[in-house]
Amino acid sequence: MKESLIIYAVQFVLALVLAPLLPGIINRVKAKFAGRHGKPILQTYYDLAKLMRKGEVISRTTTWVFACGPAIALAASVCALALLPLGGATSPLAFSGDFILVAYLLGMGRFAIMLSALDTGSAFEGMGASREATFSALAEPLFFLALLVLTSVTLDLGRSPHTAFSLSSLFSGQVAGAWALGRGELLLLPCIFFILLLVENCRIPVDDPNTHLELTMIHEVMVLDHSGPNLAMITYGAALKLWFFSALIAGLVTPALPVWQQAGLRIVVILLLAVIVGIVESVMARLRMDRVPYLLGGASATAALALILTQTR
Repeated sequence: MKESLIIYAVQFVLALVLAPLLPGIINRVKAKFAGRHGKPILQTYYDLAKLMRKGEVISRTTTWVFACGPAIALAASVCALALLPLGGATSPLAFSGDFILVAYLLGMGRFAIMLSALDTGSAFEGMGASREATFSALAEPLFFLALLVLTSVTLDLGRSPHTAFSLSSLFSGQVAGAWALGRGELLLLPCIFFILLLVENCRIPVDDPNTHLELTMIHEVMVLDHSGPNLAMITYGAALKLWFFSALIAGLVTPALPVWQQAGLRIVVILLLAVIVGIVESVMARLRMDRVPYLLGGASATAALALILTQTR
């Protein structure tokens, strides 16, 4: 028991340390596609260090809600990551039904940022909060539907109902092993979670994190009034959220191996996913805002098809 806690603690610390590396990889890949040298791959670390040393400019119209939003969002991301199995090591906080808590932790973090944006009294930031609420209302049912498919698979593979509803069972590497047993419908799940990664982290084709166009901004417009340590918490929380969804996909595509081998393989997969995100953002443009619901609707239909196929076996 003590050894498993140490193994998990080491991987959890690695996740906290390496999470800011993912945006740097994405930006470097995009720069290479554009023929530029680009920012240093450790730029997010430099930005965090600089923001932590800076002061803050706070509007007189804001209240304590504005100041608390970034801290709540960061805490929610850390807690969600702590419930995820890392490298095959079960989370010490795991329990039956913990995926529901994870979903609402992520929702709470999003809600805190939206309240911070609304607290500024700016119609511009309120517009971004409205868009964020709209897309999150479409993404959360997709998240639960994909987890329902995973739950059905883990029950079929012989897991007890008490453990089948835990993230540590759903993403323990059994899904990758089930592909060899002819469960081809499970190949749809990494694609579904990749779409969720793009939506939840405001990446192209849903949102452009580097945009400055008022009519297309979603996440970035909500944090325009933040500065200093508060902006650092938002930036770091976004990196942790990107690592979280990348770890979900890594848990689907990596087989069940000895813990340290699986841990190393999952980190490689997570870094590779950052490269794939950079390629996606380099080869396609942002979708029109009224097209994003079609993307999420198509992903939901795909998840429903996967659920139907798992039930017919």
